[in-house]
Amino acid sequence: MNNLKKLLGIVWIMLAIYTAYFSIFELALPKIATGHQEDLVFGIIILCILTPIISLGLGLFGYYSLLGEYDKKKM
Repeated sequence: MNNLKKLLGIVWIMLAIYTAYFSIFELALPKIATGHQEDLVFGIIILCILTPIISLGLGLFGYYSLLGEYDKKKM
């Protein structure tokens, strides 16, 4: 079970990288490039607020899983 947790840690880190890429290049930058005020606000919120929260959260979860912080032996 602990090996599965470490394998899923890699999956979470890869998901964090993909989420950051998708949020920036598929959602935020096209919205900012349109020039409409409502799209500009939405793009800035995605780029500056949501992307770091989501990507760092997934990345930290995967990192701690790789370190073995969620193993039953440590408790």
